[in-house]
Amino acid sequence: MSDVKLAAETRTEFGKGAARRIRRENKVPAVVYGHGVDPVHIALPGHELQLALRTPNVLLTLDIEGKTELAIPKAVQRDAIRGSLEHVDLLLVKRGEKVNVEVYVHTEGELAPGAFLLEHVLSTLTVEAEATHIPESVTVSIQGLEAGAAILAKDIPLPKGTTLAIDEDAVVLQVLAAQAEEAPADAEAETEA
Repeated sequence: MSDVKLAAETRTEFGKGAARRIRRENKVPAVVYGHGVDPVHIALPGHELQLALRTPNVLLTLDIEGKTELAIPKAVQRDAIRGSLEHVDLLLVKRGEKVNVEVYVHTEGELAPGAFLLEHVLSTLTVEAEATHIPESVTVSIQGLEAGAAILAKDIPLPKGTTLAIDEDAVVLQVLAAQAEEAPADAEAETEA
């Protein structure tokens, strides 16, 4: 898990116009909340935040007016066309505190020979982990699986200190037999003639 340090500036102006002014300065409006404290509205450096958010569940060390806070991204809003950051919600965390986060499920290996398809029923897995030791992803082997096989949440190996936060019998991956597409009836009649 990576830890990224960012300098934050508190915001006193709110609304659409203020947010646009912040974005023109290559900063991103954000709000930090949690632990029963009032939400703090801040502006973060745009480029550094964009790079940090490439890592799923990144731990951010925020310097807010000389006070250091740890936070993880809870919601990220992006511009639908340009993909630029519009707003970020950050959740305050403490060292040793357990948090629920979603981690990506990666597969390794090859399915058994034949016409089989792998369906990702869940592309992420909700787990509970210490805020400073959140895994970036989990990996599960699909080597040799055939149609009808399913991998449940409880079958996925988790890193030490990480536990499932969803039903352990939830289907994460399943293997399906590929369906052959039938030719339309008129096409068959034309080929026979």
